[in-house]
This record gives sequence, structure tokens and C-alpha cells, in this order.
Amino acid sequence: MTTAFVSATPVLASLDIARSVAFFVEQLGFAQVYLQQGSYGIVEQGAVQLHFWACADQRIAEATGCRIRVDGIEALYARCVEAGIVHPHAPLAETPWSTLEFAILDPDGNLVTFHQAMAHAV
Repeated sequence: MTTAFVSATPVLASLDIARSVAFFVEQLGFAQVYLQQGSYGIVEQGAVQLHFWACADQRIAEATGCRIRVDGIEALYARCVEAGIVHPHAPLAETPWSTLEFAILDPDGNLVTFHQAMAHAV
């Protein structure tokens, strides 16, 4: 029998679990799954879950992040631009590895990069 890896769930550092959960719910349309302030939080959007662990060190949060694959990246980018949450050095751009991507910073400094595969001409 072989093992099939199915998905990965990022766990991000959070200085304030309630604030982290609220940010992803209000700014990106995630649903709150679990919230215990000072301990742990979970949000979910479709097949994507993000978990948050309580951390008292801002430097740790600022050194962590994750990548989330999406469809319809242009609409998400427009929403994030309107909300003023796009990282100033990570606007929507094509990459050499054939993705279209951009990044945001959450309130704790976690870098969240959204990416979509680019269609290839045949």
C-alpha cells in the first residue's frame, strides 16, 4: 500500500488569535471554525484551512508565512487592493515558474502569498 499526501494545513504564529481570525473572516471571506483566545484558532475557506497558534514574539510571526493556491486570482487581488492589505513589495505579477501571484501581510506580519497557475499556450 502506498501513501497519498492529500493536503497541507499551514499553522501561523499569532499575537492575538481573535484578531487573526477576524482578519481572515472580514478581509478574505473565511469562516471561523474555532477560536480560543490565547491558545488556538482555525479559519476555513473551501478546501483551505489556516490554523493559528498563540505566540508572544512578534519576530516569530514576521518570519512565518504560507502559500495558498487559488482560482480567480485577479478578483482576489482587486479585493485585497481595495482593502489596502497587499504587501507593498508583492503586487500581482507573473513568475518565472509559471504562476501569477501576490502577497499580503496579516496583522501579525505573516506573509500570505496567493498563487494561480498560468494557462500555457499549446
